[in-house]
Amino acid sequence: MQSFSRIYLDHNASSPLRPEAKAAMLAALGDPLNPSSVHSEGRRGKSLLEEAREIISRGLGAKPKNVIFTASATEAANLALTPSLMRGQDKRPIERFLIAGGEHPAVFQGHRFSPQAIEILPLEKNGQLSLDALQAVLTRCSGQKIALALQAVNNETGVMQPLEGAGDLIKKEAGIFICDATQAIGRVELSLESSHADVLFFSSHKLGGPAGAGALIFAQDDLFLQDILIKGGGQEAGRRAGTENIPAIVGFAAAFQCALRELTTEGPRLQQLQQEIEGYLSSIAPSHVVFGQKSPRSPNTVAFAIPEIDSQTLLMALDLAGVAVSSGSACSSGKVKESHVLKAMGMREKISLRISLGWSTTKKEVEEFGIILKNVVRDIHSRRSGPQS
Repeated sequence: MQSFSRIYLDHNASSPLRPEAKAAMLAALGDPLNPSSVHSEGRRGKSLLEEAREIISRGLGAKPKNVIFTASATEAANLALTPSLMRGQDKRPIERFLIAGGEHPAVFQGHRFSPQAIEILPLEKNGQLSLDALQAVLTRCSGQKIALALQAVNNETGVMQPLEGAGDLIKKEAGIFICDATQAIGRVELSLESSHADVLFFSSHKLGGPAGAGALIFAQDDLFLQDILIKGGGQEAGRRAGTENIPAIVGFAAAFQCALRELTTEGPRLQQLQQEIEGYLSSIAPSHVVFGQKSPRSPNTVAFAIPEIDSQTLLMALDLAGVAVSSGSACSSGKVKESHVLKAMGMREKISLRISLGWSTTKKEVEEFGIILKNVVRDIHSRRSGPQS
């Protein structure tokens, strides 16, 4: 039997650290770079911090002053998803918080709204938010102050959400549109303008930066948080206290810069690999289903199930054979749970396997995955059809 090196196909969970990010971090490690200090070392830390802020803001079409560095996208979501997110002179708290049915647990569990203020919006069978359902809720709640949370790209299926349509509907009601761009940045074209978002957040480690850094971005100057989460020293213009993690932030900025620079070539490359994987699935397991396949998708994600094989069994078998993939979202403390995304799509399958590609994925790895998948599926079938005691 052929022997292969371990193959990592779980970039939606975390992407390997890019060399450019590692180099930037190493250059910042070891020195006492507290940006709040006024001495030379502090000023160097401040310079690195603001340079990173400029890189992130320029890449997304934001103003540097509207970029808040956090420790993760989850923290950014917890910070932003509050009734006290205000715009301009309207000091009323947000009365109605709308969540698309496939959102990340950081949104479902991290918001600060009362249960009575929450409304979950259904997904179409293709994995996209139902704009008709959104319009119906907006009509019913006309006159209330509303916010909507919607991913740019679903973390389980890779389905791209109708940001323009959702954003336009929300803005007609003077609502606030909050976009989770964690799985989109560096994989599909996205900016504050193209997303139609008022608030956008994402993380470093999904695009080849270090874990421990994220960003929350406001599209307009008049958006502000009346109730912040972490209080203390007044860092990040008083919006997120705590000494900034300079090595992580500069690594974040370096990875972000690389991801955006390579996007025009990386997108088509990943899409070709995505198509090859789906071709292997078709030949190895004709009964398979790819979730969201008929929708616009990120070019790096394949979420699938083989009806006659338990997804958890297949996940473990692939892992033992040297391939790392995920079962749906990887942000549930390592537990394999029924997928709320598939449920929201009205799928009968309860668990999907997710293959997600990234900057370090090679064509050779995908070809080797095809061989391993064929062997693993054959072995599972042979064990089932073998002699019964």
